[in-house]
Amino acid sequence: MTQPDQPFAMGRAEFVALIALMTASVAFAIDAMLPALPDIAAELSPGDPERAPLILSTFLLGMGLGTFVAGPISDALGRKRVILLGALLYCVGAIGAWFADTLTPMLIARLVQGLGAAGPRVVSMAVIRDRFAGRQMAQIVSIVMMIFVLVPAVAPMLGALIIAFAGWRGIFVAFVVFSAIYVVWMLVRLPETLPPKDRRPMRAALMRDAVAEIFRDRMVRLSILAQTLVMSMLFLTLMLVQPIYDTGYGRGDEFPFWFCGIALIAGTASLLNAVLVVRFGMINLTRLALGVQIVISAAFVAFDLGAGPNGFYFFVFWQTCIFFQAGLTIGNLNALAMEPMGHIAGMAASVIGAVSTVGAAVISGLVTALIGTGASTLFLAVLVLAAAGSLTMLRVSRTVR
Repeated sequence: MTQPDQPFAMGRAEFVALIALMTASVAFAIDAMLPALPDIAAELSPGDPERAPLILSTFLLGMGLGTFVAGPISDALGRKRVILLGALLYCVGAIGAWFADTLTPMLIARLVQGLGAAGPRVVSMAVIRDRFAGRQMAQIVSIVMMIFVLVPAVAPMLGALIIAFAGWRGIFVAFVVFSAIYVVWMLVRLPETLPPKDRRPMRAALMRDAVAEIFRDRMVRLSILAQTLVMSMLFLTLMLVQPIYDTGYGRGDEFPFWFCGIALIAGTASLLNAVLVVRFGMINLTRLALGVQIVISAAFVAFDLGAGPNGFYFFVFWQTCIFFQAGLTIGNLNALAMEPMGHIAGMAASVIGAVSTVGAAVISGLVTALIGTGASTLFLAVLVLAAAGSLTMLRVSRTVR
């Protein structure tokens, strides 16, 4: 590991800015697409517009699959090389999406783009680990995550601005430009943080044994399942929220602004979690958040709160609760799953992140195909997922005892 007191070309502020830009490329590739869904549906899938949100789930699926291998490959080949390869794949997918004339090649291109996004997403965290340790590492990660939370708030507005000037295909050009900026910056300014003497060859037997150990642990299995269910609620909401604003409430033009406000409010959940988790613990806080979500979604289903003259404002409240819940649960569940796996932390992080992301992408994609894009069906789907997550957390608490 490169120690903080050794010569390093980049200052801390520049280092944080570069890492934040790398991780932000993932959120940008998801949330900037939301305003484009109606135009993409009209042009690429006019006969079945409800399939347009699949461009989000296929990206998430690709990213989840890429997460399996990005970390171990970077341990063997070095950090910068894998970030560069991931960025190139990300750009290939973006260019392929730009040329797509039907939805099927668009989905394939987004899958490729997601595979590429796993590189900077996973390896940028490894770069922080190489460069810093202990409290300094925690401080850097906190700053990067704070910046990362702000990206979803402004990405839809930026996407809408790009659409206004260059059409929806212009968003994919922006993805390439975004990626090119951090790649050039990295190549010019960031030294390789994993020297050859510290690299570890990829051995299938060791990887297989590590994965088997992860899934033998009951706590880890249940935590991954709960995290998958929670992420499914979040992904499902992200896939359907723009169509609901547009066709359900006739407020498609206002969507980027509402989304920005909601994301900023929900972003405070991570700060609140940092305070509450010390007092209540990860399991209790997660169970409480899921219990509240069950009550809220059950009320929306029972009383059809999304309909009527005030239905839109009720929906905004519900959407805020979903995003807020994610901030109170996903980090805790990831920590629960990682807790028994400290001796194989790198592999465990890749496997846990990949399984939960792929699982959530598959679940949200299937649910969207089955239920359509209505608000009432979204409330019901989230209610079922929250109930399943709550039951899973009950089993987690019994496992701890």
